[in-house]
Amino acid sequence: MTLLLAALLGIVQGVTEFLPISSTAHLLLIAEAVGFDDPGGVFTVMIQLGSIFAVVWVYRARLFGVAVELGTSAEARHFAAAIVVATIPALVAGALFGDFIQSVLYKSPRVFAGAFIAGGIIMLLVERLRPAPVVGEAEQTSLPRALGIGLCQMLALVPGVSRSGATIIGGLAMRLERSAAAEFSFFVAIPTMSAAFAHEFLQMHDRLTTERSAEIAVGFVAAFFSSLLIIKPFLGFVRQKGFAPFAWYRIALGLALLAAMGAGWVRG
Repeated sequence: MTLLLAALLGIVQGVTEFLPISSTAHLLLIAEAVGFDDPGGVFTVMIQLGSIFAVVWVYRARLFGVAVELGTSAEARHFAAAIVVATIPALVAGALFGDFIQSVLYKSPRVFAGAFIAGGIIMLLVERLRPAPVVGEAEQTSLPRALGIGLCQMLALVPGVSRSGATIIGGLAMRLERSAAAEFSFFVAIPTMSAAFAHEFLQMHDRLTTERSAEIAVGFVAAFFSSLLIIKPFLGFVRQKGFAPFAWYRIALGLALLAAMGAGWVRG
């Protein structure tokens, strides 16, 4: 039963990771609802690597092209530098505030609800008021724009904000096209979430039991395959529909969560 729950949570992770609706908050809420024990959110963080492997696989040709051209192409070096610049703020913030976030904010559904609603409202405002886009491809993102996106990603340390949501909305505000903002968010996820995985592994690798390792492995595989199925359809959807449907979903979910806490169905 525990492995089945791990598989379910892996699917939730894979489906929600690249949608701007916060995979972490969904995982923590569902784990609480089904009685899955995840001390410190370790399982939640570590299975995210499955989603990262999925991104690497989907974009393997582009990533390989950038890697082999680093020594000869200024464009490849610029794109690599933009990813590094966008990653650094979240790593610094995680190092400074990670323990507080995991020990306090991860345990507060009220924080999730507030972040869902606030993020949805901001998403609607940015979609309506954003300046005209001037960047059509993720690889064309300038270093100042990458830094702006990276600063937005810092907010995603709060569960409910959504890493992809923060970086995508940051990308829209930095005048990237919708699909370019989404793809840049995917690329920034690779070093950011890999660092989060490495940190958690180093913190607790000596305490990994066989059962715990099996749960993480099952969740990892489920997250990998479900992410593979969602990445391309998500890009196609936002090109046509934008991000407003996700914003309204966030607001509705946040209000429903507040109502459930008010009724005593969910602990506050």
